[in-house]
Amino acid sequence: NNFIERSLAGTFSFLRDSVFSDEYAAKNGFLQARDSRLKALGIFLLLLTVLFSRNIYFLIAIYALCLFLAAISSIHIGFFLKRTWIFIPLFSLFIALPALFEIFTPGEALVKFRLFNMLLVVTRQGVFSAGFFFIRVLTSTSLCVLLVLSTRQNNLLKALRSFRVPQVFVMTLGMCYRYIYLFMQVAQDTYLAIKSRVGFVSSAKRGQGIVAWNIAGLWQRSYQAQAQVYSAMLSRGYTGEPKIMDEVSSGLKDWIWLGITIIIFGLSLWQNRYLS
Repeated sequence: NNFIERSLAGTFSFLRDSVFSDEYAAKNGFLQARDSRLKALGIFLLLLTVLFSRNIYFLIAIYALCLFLAAISSIHIGFFLKRTWIFIPLFSLFIALPALFEIFTPGEALVKFRLFNMLLVVTRQGVFSAGFFFIRVLTSTSLCVLLVLSTRQNNLLKALRSFRVPQVFVMTLGMCYRYIYLFMQVAQDTYLAIKSRVGFVSSAKRGQGIVAWNIAGLWQRSYQAQAQVYSAMLSRGYTGEPKIMDEVSSGLKDWIWLGITIIIFGLSLWQNRYLS
């Protein structure tokens, strides 16, 4: 019943998942060993394939490829499924539910039932439309998660700059990623200070108030610190470009990976033109 402790538990759950993500990116798997630039380009081509494909079976094949890539990249399948099936895909499934019914998608009836004296009919075309939308969102989410889990954060930012993503966007993204850990440490220290002085929080409403006050205080502190942090970074030679210790190089396997994704993208366009 403690609102603050529940909030902190959710926060540190996110931190734990982030640490696990870094551990997966450090493993010696298939995707981890690929050049981050060609890997990101290949994932982008697969995302375009998912976007343009009109065949649900082709999308299912791409999703199976995602699972296969996760397996050969030493990513635990249970962890991968938990990251890809929760929130966005389930939310999209709820959005697609109305398309199941004849009111929105007329067609061949599959199931009929009554709800509050209203006859509802689930059509075959509605099931196909909802399933197609769900598998498209699920596959797109899985590809993005696969890229993040198999790529170190600095390497990913460097790859974005290689594709001429604006410097201010990359710099903001990198700073936000680093500040998350700082803010979580501040939240933990603040709660420890409250417990050391008060001992307990009397009610959930009181806990919500404390959280709101600390959010406002944290915002003021971060606003005051931003100029100082930026000046300190400039004094140490920061130019806005992400720096990485690893040498970026492309090998034969990297180009084979990119070639396979190009072939898959081409097959998608071909089947849309001649088989749809």
